[in-house]
Amino acid sequence: MKRLDSRDANFNQQLDALLAWEGVSDAAVQARVIDIITRVRAEGDAALVEFSNQFDQVNAATMADLSVSPERLKQAYDGLPNTERDALTQAAERIRRYHAHQVQESWQYTEADGTILGQQVTALDRVGIYVPGGKASYPSSVLMNALPAKVAGVAEIIMVVPTPRGEINELVFAAAHLAEVDRVFTLGGAQAVAALAYGTETVPRVDKIVGPGNIYVATAKRHVFGQVGIDMIAGPSEILIYCDGQTDPDWIAMDLFSQAEHDEQAQSLLIACDSAYLDAVEASIERLLPTLDRVDIATTSLRERGALILVADEAEALALINRIAPEHLELSVADPQALLPSIRHAGAIFLGRHTPEALGDYCAGPNHVLPTSGTARFSSPLGVYDFQKRSSLIGCSPQGASTLAAVASVLARGEGLTAHARSAEYRLLPKAD
Repeated sequence: MKRLDSRDANFNQQLDALLAWEGVSDAAVQARVIDIITRVRAEGDAALVEFSNQFDQVNAATMADLSVSPERLKQAYDGLPNTERDALTQAAERIRRYHAHQVQESWQYTEADGTILGQQVTALDRVGIYVPGGKASYPSSVLMNALPAKVAGVAEIIMVVPTPRGEINELVFAAAHLAEVDRVFTLGGAQAVAALAYGTETVPRVDKIVGPGNIYVATAKRHVFGQVGIDMIAGPSEILIYCDGQTDPDWIAMDLFSQAEHDEQAQSLLIACDSAYLDAVEASIERLLPTLDRVDIATTSLRERGALILVADEAEALALINRIAPEHLELSVADPQALLPSIRHAGAIFLGRHTPEALGDYCAGPNHVLPTSGTARFSSPLGVYDFQKRSSLIGCSPQGASTLAAVASVLARGEGLTAHARSAEYRLLPKAD
């Protein structure tokens, strides 16, 4: 891993280079995605079958071969070993309970003249969730995307998940059953996004698409945004750990690995004020890295995008945290609560030595779909609020309408919109003699 020192003259340039990640696909990828979307819109199911056979190397003849019945999902759940079924159930319950606190309620109030103002909160009608396949399968992503939608009151959830070469992850199907996903299709890539956004003969059109995917999925989501809502354009996984030098170096090394093993572009960073402690963590990394199952992926990630960063003091560490705005932030210190007021930008904050990021990925309760690549400066974790929308309520009494009309008339005529003005003026009450 790289070693950076905040006292170096070129530290800022080194850090910028380390953090740089280009989330916009190149022209060739964009052209391919647009071609796929265009064909799915024009040819519907036939294009989905063709692309699935081509890209996922499956043997589908019709969409029936790419559709998963509720009975098949229940079979997957019932067939799990007890330990896996219990763990999945406990995780689902914790995720559901946490997100229940996020539900927004409708409200209204009445002004003195009888005018009613307020906000009506309603759930989206139909949502599509994309669950990655390929290098790894993620039943946790099913729970994290579907359960907040269910808590929000979404009427129908459509799940798409690629099954390369026909490989099925039973835990993913089981999670879909547990989360009460309504329909599942074994589709992936830009074609799955296009099907959700525009609909086909078999796949219903949705109102919003959530869930991470590869560069083709991200590009497709960006392209269909406006036709449907999307959650975010997610970049590679990230972890930033700030440690006071008192946590077991092996713990910190493994916490760094927990992101590095995701993929080669994942980023693992450690900030500390003690050079000797960074040495100790580096030794742990060298000793433990060969023991990982995904050692090649983690090694590339740590070499290309990882770093051990030495800072002068805690104040400098906090400033650096806000500059990086990490997806996952571990505060591996004695009193993490004391640091919270100083942290403005982070997707999820893990408090103390006994709270590794991995617990948040699976079962702590908060959502693991988080803003990446510095977007925590203006974005939030996926939540119930992403599946609810708000309508403003305005109901005027005669007196209230007259009061507002007098104001609106002046402003509308000032903008040259006389129909607006006259519409308001019709509601003016006669002036008392």
